[in-house]
Amino acid sequence: MDIMDIMEKYNAWLACPAMDKELLTNLQQMDDEARFDSFYRDLAFGTGGLRGILGAGTNRMNAFTVAKATRGLAAYLKESFTSPSCAVSYDSRIHSKDFAELAAAVFASSGVRVYLYPQLQPTPMLSFAVRHLHTSAGVMITASHNPAKFNGYKVYGPDGCQITLEAAGRIQHFIDDEDDLTETLPDYSAYLAEGMISLIGDDTIEAYYKAIWKLRVRPSSEPLHLVYSPLNGTGNVPVREILRRMGNIRVDIVEEQELPDGNFPTCPYPNPEIREAMSLAIAKTVETGADFCFATDPDCDRMGAGVRTGDQVVLISGNDMGILMLDYLCRNAVSGALPRVAVKTIVTTEMASAVCAKYGVELRNVLTGFKFIGEQIGLLEQAGEADRFLFGFEESYGYLSGTDVRDKDAVNAALLLCEMAANLKAEGKTLLSRLDELRAEFGFYAQRLLTFQYEGSEGARRMAQIMEHLRAPLADINTQFLPVSARTDYLLDDTGLPKSDVLSFSLPEDRKFIVRPSGTEPKLKAYLFARGTTQAAAERTLDLLEREVRRLCE
Repeated sequence: MDIMDIMEKYNAWLACPAMDKELLTNLQQMDDEARFDSFYRDLAFGTGGLRGILGAGTNRMNAFTVAKATRGLAAYLKESFTSPSCAVSYDSRIHSKDFAELAAAVFASSGVRVYLYPQLQPTPMLSFAVRHLHTSAGVMITASHNPAKFNGYKVYGPDGCQITLEAAGRIQHFIDDEDDLTETLPDYSAYLAEGMISLIGDDTIEAYYKAIWKLRVRPSSEPLHLVYSPLNGTGNVPVREILRRMGNIRVDIVEEQELPDGNFPTCPYPNPEIREAMSLAIAKTVETGADFCFATDPDCDRMGAGVRTGDQVVLISGNDMGILMLDYLCRNAVSGALPRVAVKTIVTTEMASAVCAKYGVELRNVLTGFKFIGEQIGLLEQAGEADRFLFGFEESYGYLSGTDVRDKDAVNAALLLCEMAANLKAEGKTLLSRLDELRAEFGFYAQRLLTFQYEGSEGARRMAQIMEHLRAPLADINTQFLPVSARTDYLLDDTGLPKSDVLSFSLPEDRKFIVRPSGTEPKLKAYLFARGTTQAAAERTLDLLEREVRRLCE
């Protein structure tokens, strides 16, 4: 887009009568660079919906981009369903409630029935509501674990999974037909009074708690003392309610991160995958002598934990926590006529293959994105075999052991974590000692995630160049330290999975790396894998692999 087109769009936004004071001030303060980045493109709508920086412009999250996306989604729903309806929820982020109420009003004004949670609720509770209320779709206003300057708009299908690539493409066409700006925005209160918007009641919330409660595997009365942080997000109420019902758990809350706050004042990057976000929980765990700590991200679909050993806390990676839960569920699974099914993403630890082989569990590998795990549950359900589903997990701290929700669920994960830890404690073990036993049995599987940040239009171009280079003949990539023996291109090869811009490289001695652009952030991600007889040996291999992969991706 040239500068004249950008200025035309910019001036139209300045003149829009519906522009509120906050966005107008943002427009007036833009320099040339900010103006270009705010208007050079529209926010892309994909299987994750929309996600972007808050502010004015077509490439930003604001009332107008939310309204435009909602009008397009409403048009798609009206074409696809005879009586379209949508469930809506939101997290603690800046303007999340405003965007949720605006989306509800736009749906209602378009003739789509709306069911809206009256207070912020986690992403898994939105997925549950779609299925429980039998709606045509769901919308969750969240940017997951991104920094405070982001917000997003996640869309779910009638199965409770995030939408498919095909549906996202169709919805994008409808969005493209909508104007960027309107002279007025619909009034939420009016449509609520008219009855086109219904508030989701306590009966649905209680039904969700009962669905989580039935996922107990081996209830234990062994006392546990733990520290929990909701990271100023949506997990505070539902997670604590499930822990209260368990009855054997003393919970200390990280008070600075207890209440919803979209500014995330104590952790600029509210992601339980990183130690900085867990630092207050770690300190309180040492101070109180708790057994372990855990945290959930702002929309409460990811969970991270750490175990106290003396005056230190050892954090457990998403891969290792997934293996602990998989092993726990396999050991306690009820056998049936057909083997149970576990599902993981292709970037998740290969140790799952060894664990599943031991217990006779079928393991299915899917593309990155929990929607593909939810899709496998749907396929089992269609075959009348939903009870075969045992567990789904991904390396980025997402876990699910039930079928009523079709997305990762940190409330579900909290129940599993605490029940597993209580049973291990009764045996005189911890999560860490059990992990050591598994490594002694199967070997040490080490993983490492590298992220390369590429902002703006230039960053998108650079990522495309890197992926193009990685598709060059293998002879151009091979070195003494990187002897690639095979490459799988999930975009061009016939893998049996949906087409995706992902490259997997296999090396001798159980080594591999996978590279893909993030679907929700301006990042290139590289996943490194190695296996060794000891942790030190596996980490040394990863060090060499990291050096070479950085050379390729930087």
